[in-house]
Amino acid sequence: MINNDTLRAIRYMLDLSDAKVVDITHLADAAFSLGKEDVQAFLKKDEEPGYVECSNAVLAHFLDGLVIHRRGRDESLPPRPVEKRVTNNVVLKKLRVAFELKDVDMHEILANAGFPVSKPELSALFRQPGHKNFRLCGDQLLRNFLKGLTMRLRGDS
Repeated sequence: MINNDTLRAIRYMLDLSDAKVVDITHLADAAFSLGKEDVQAFLKKDEEPGYVECSNAVLAHFLDGLVIHRRGRDESLPPRPVEKRVTNNVVLKKLRVAFELKDVDMHEILANAGFPVSKPELSALFRQPGHKNFRLCGDQLLRNFLKGLTMRLRGDS
């Protein structure tokens, strides 16, 4: 899925202002350079003037910041390195951690979005890429997960 679409969906889901997106991103790394104008450019549609493609670094910092924002920072652990490449699987994992979702919650969210998956299918998405049962998360699954999570959090139908 395109990073801009993912950022746009999460921003809508949590009803975040542009400034709040910047603040959350800086939770992961205060030295990371991102301004309100950058966020506004990421949120534009790709045919609009001023559209800028959201990089993996920006989305990775935002997702890490979201985990810290929702769950707090564990000072006893060293900061985790930011992902170099953000795949749909990484987005799914980060959202699962940020919202403290269990397997049952994940199944419910996907079923409510009209996209039920079996237990083995779901667990395959969270395996290490080298594992024999690892499965790539497709755009359709991530879109439906974001839709289901939005319905759960905002009460939208």
